[in-house]
Amino acid sequence: MAYVIYGAGAIGGVLGARLHTAGCDVRLIARGTHLSAVRSGGLRVESPEGTTTVPVAAYESPAEAGVEPGDVVILTMKSQDTSAALGALRAVAEPSTPVVCAQNGVANERLALRLFSHVYGVHVMFPAAHVEPGVVQARSAPVPGILDLGRYPAGVDDVARSVAAAFTKAGFVSEPREDIMRWKYRKLVMNLGNAVTALCGVDDADAEEVMALLRAEAEAVLAAAAIDVIDEETDRARRGDILRMPPFGGQAPGGGSSVQSLLRGTGSIEADYLNGEIVLLARLHGVPAPANELVRQLAVVAARERVAPGSVPASELLARLRA
Repeated sequence: MAYVIYGAGAIGGVLGARLHTAGCDVRLIARGTHLSAVRSGGLRVESPEGTTTVPVAAYESPAEAGVEPGDVVILTMKSQDTSAALGALRAVAEPSTPVVCAQNGVANERLALRLFSHVYGVHVMFPAAHVEPGVVQARSAPVPGILDLGRYPAGVDDVARSVAAAFTKAGFVSEPREDIMRWKYRKLVMNLGNAVTALCGVDDADAEEVMALLRAEAEAVLAAAAIDVIDEETDRARRGDILRMPPFGGQAPGGGSSVQSLLRGTGSIEADYLNGEIVLLARLHGVPAPANELVRQLAVVAARERVAPGSVPASELLARLRA
């Protein structure tokens, strides 16, 4: 059995490297200069524990990587790239292929279930970075992340238990969970601040006030939609003190994956599937979500115009929201 890691950026790169080092058969799918760098020199993994170069196989597409019966495909691309990725995957993989969504947001699993019968969600608590071709960073040590997972929309089966065991073997904390989407919705609320950090930077004193508005709005929307969400206290207890992030030399700028999208100048950002998920639910259930809509729109424009992180003062966002 092989683990096909589809999207070898921050999460996929570190996860694939750790699984490979643990003795699993791993195939990475990457693109562009990152793929070229991994093919020519291996995948460089930096962390507080030091730097290693992992000679993991890397491919350009599912067709090139190959997906055999018994393989598990782990999606780790940003949500805006999932639909196209699934289209390429279905051309070479059986409909019964297990597809594991190790991604933020809550839309990926539903997209995958249209095409594949065995879909799994992962509650990703995994601080990582990718801003340079051929290089990924794991920011937490000695445990790189927490990767609880379960079958979508609910349940646990042998595949979920097997993948959790592989994650554990690779150094992660991982448990199978019957109610994985309740946990993923809590993570969605946390991730609403990603766009704010990308727009305003990590040092803007007013950014936390904007994030509080986004999250309060989201809680009201989720309640209106009657979506059951793990409470904050339970989520904090699960994290405990597992994730520890001491500084290390050459550490990429903080602020999360949306900051990294702007730093790499990709032209796209995940806000449509984070803040945009709250906007969608608000529209479906007839409640307002102006804060998430404003931040979503500004983040998309920032990514499209390739502006630098921190280009929009949080005070400007607050003024517009209060107008």
